[in-house]
Amino acid sequence: MKITRVFWYAVIICITIVIWGSFAPEHLNEITEAATIFISDHFGWFYMFVIAAMIGSAVFLMFSDFGKIKLGQDADEPEFSLSAWFAMLFSAGMGIGLMFFTTAETISHAFTSSPNAEPGSEQAIVESLQYAAFHWGFHGWALYGMVGLILAYFKFRVGAPGLISPTLEPLFGEKIMRGTVGQIIDTLAIFATVVGVASTLGFGAAQINSGLTFLFNIPHTFWVQVIIIVIATFLFILSAWSGIGSGIKYLSSINMWIAGLLVFALFLIGPSMYMLNMFTTTIGNYLGNFIDMSFDLKPVNEGKRQWINDWTIFYWAWWISWVPFVGMFIARVSKGRTIRQFIAGVLLAPTLVTIIFFSVFGVAAIDVEQKGIAQLSALATETVTFGMYEHYPFTTTLSVVTIFVIAIFFITSADSATFVLGMFSTGGQLNPPNTVKVVWGLMLSSMATIVMYFGGIDGFQNMLIIAALPFSLIVLFMAISFFKKVKEYE
Repeated sequence: MKITRVFWYAVIICITIVIWGSFAPEHLNEITEAATIFISDHFGWFYMFVIAAMIGSAVFLMFSDFGKIKLGQDADEPEFSLSAWFAMLFSAGMGIGLMFFTTAETISHAFTSSPNAEPGSEQAIVESLQYAAFHWGFHGWALYGMVGLILAYFKFRVGAPGLISPTLEPLFGEKIMRGTVGQIIDTLAIFATVVGVASTLGFGAAQINSGLTFLFNIPHTFWVQVIIIVIATFLFILSAWSGIGSGIKYLSSINMWIAGLLVFALFLIGPSMYMLNMFTTTIGNYLGNFIDMSFDLKPVNEGKRQWINDWTIFYWAWWISWVPFVGMFIARVSKGRTIRQFIAGVLLAPTLVTIIFFSVFGVAAIDVEQKGIAQLSALATETVTFGMYEHYPFTTTLSVVTIFVIAIFFITSADSATFVLGMFSTGGQLNPPNTVKVVWGLMLSSMATIVMYFGGIDGFQNMLIIAALPFSLIVLFMAISFFKKVKEYE
């Protein structure tokens, strides 16, 4: 078993944070909060440009002659069917976070804090889905797509190890990237992944706890969430142990079908015509205001700028912190597809599915508050979905299925992450040893528990934004290096 120095570097960093958070949680929270405020205020513009550059690069590649290049050798064929491929990339990329924010974010934009309008106004309600699509659509998936494409190209066509550092060799040279600099970059990739995935596990544990409280009056406490994480850890390590072709593939496919049925059921019993009208309007507003939203930092309005920091900058940091893991996982399951097929599949289909999710869940929640039936905006973020279900038929059934979907997304995100972390820390092995995957599974759970302990959801957001900053620069270098390398194809 090949264990690299990167494994030990990353483990030491993660253990240090776990110990720090265990014995001095308030101090860690103060440090991370101060760092987050500084990064949001001084580097928000940089995040905006990084994400925009990824969208431009992805669109260019999809329509250029480079689109016909295979991510692999010319004779290679895709390892997974189209449906299984999409289910795995979507489950790894956004599944659990999407279930957490579909109702809560929409309600917040519409009735609590709107980016442009008076909360509760018609403009705020319409813009709530527009900005949800903005945060969860092309921007995040273009980032995932570009990094995944770059990693797949270097791994399966060039024959490089499945790591971040080899993708930078055309730019900086093999001598530099095979030494200390390369190890630092691969360590940063692991740390960003651990922080990003641990944060999402925290969101999932909080929402599962909220659902259990709603259904069975189980206490909504830190220790209940710890128990949830412990159970989920056992399950996702078991899934990761079985490998991509078994546990991860089947769980992802099954859960996408169940999530789809949940959306369809809520569409039937909810305000269906309202949902369809908002879905259509959202697509128009999203595309029509795409450029403005992509570069708007509200520089002359301090209050609105804080909204950008709390939502848009947080999301861009979240996607960046997830991109080493999701990019590598998407790359791992995409061998044999052309660049054009890859970009179209990763960019277009998930964005459409995301808008459908928000149009159903978000509008179902908006309708409840808009009619004065209940004030969902006063509920905790993780409770809004279950609070919304109270005002529709089949409340218990919807709640139970939602908890199940969240739990499976929890497992598929985490088992995909342990698989990728195993690759990163064993020199890029496509099938890393199970013992390494177990170590990373335990580390993810420990980090999630500590961040919940010292800062809750705010603590997750702080760690995400901090971890994303150094890796955002690496993402830019990866894109430049890729274009330098792919020109050799001509």
